[in-house]
Amino acid sequence: MSIKAQLSVLIQLAQADGDFDGQERMHILMLGKANGLTEEDVNDLVENPRPFPDLSTLSDDEKFDYLYNIVQLMKIDSQVYLSEIKYCEDLAEKLGFKRKVISTLSARIFSDPSITSNVEALRKAVKKHEL
Repeated sequence: MSIKAQLSVLIQLAQADGDFDGQERMHILMLGKANGLTEEDVNDLVENPRPFPDLSTLSDDEKFDYLYNIVQLMKIDSQVYLSEIKYCEDLAEKLGFKRKVISTLSARIFSDPSITSNVEALRKAVKKHEL
């Protein structure tokens, strides 16, 4: 799955609460740059997000990465809205997980990207929520 498709999903989440703020934008820009995109590329995605990708083709690792990134983005501005939670739960279901996986991950993923989580423990927790 391309980084542009992944960022498009994150952009849609960031816009779910009607307030695509600076922290969310910076996080998405940072992810884009870390994966070889320019600021112009990311800004173009913000204006024209790609259609929702076919999630059935993702590997387990890619599904985990999606969940991890959307939960971290949801929490990055220290304000979590019901619309964001619902978006994340819907995406989790489309990825083949119970909706409850979002609350499990949310309790273990920090809003500050510089604080790392125990990724292996998170992977095990996610596995328990597969449909």
